[in-house]
Amino acid sequence: MTIPGLVAWSEATAERLLSPLGRRWEHVRQVAALADLVGAAFAADHGTLVAAAYLHDVGYAPSLALEGFHPLDGARFVRDQGHERLARLVAHHSGARFEAKLRGYGDYLDEFPFEDSDLDRALTYCDLTTGPRGTRLTLEQRVKEIMDRYGSGHVTPRAILQGVPDFERAVSETERLVEHAGVVINGSQALSR
Repeated sequence: MTIPGLVAWSEATAERLLSPLGRRWEHVRQVAALADLVGAAFAADHGTLVAAAYLHDVGYAPSLALEGFHPLDGARFVRDQGHERLARLVAHHSGARFEAKLRGYGDYLDEFPFEDSDLDRALTYCDLTTGPRGTRLTLEQRVKEIMDRYGSGHVTPRAILQGVPDFERAVSETERLVEHAGVVINGSQALSR
């Protein structure tokens, strides 16, 4: 499959699975729009970033939610479609490995090795600077939004707090790469400062 074909497939798949979820689909659309802008700094991986952005939350689709842990459910679905690298990106978006460990998925890194790449950090950047309704947020605002939405007793905010140093790195390195590439992002997609 060509990269443009992969992006088109990812968008159509995400829309089919997530549009019934309303707000989730709006979030994904805006994460993908930001990934398209940021992706200009990633040359050959531009399309891969956009495809991963479309697919990062497909595990929320009721038909895929077998484990109830959306990065794992989504990654398994994407892998089953024959897209191993995209599956790894989906599996690890926004520090999902921290939550996997807290949930007791000891073999998570064996099933989906962590890429620890600029592309992985860019996907995390796009997700964690886009709110649940698709609005741009700073990382600090997004972390607070997650804490408020789930409450401190839930596993997700505990994992998010563990991941904050990695998320700060993702934001700073992605913004540095975008700036170095001469990419200008403005309007509702403006880089948060």
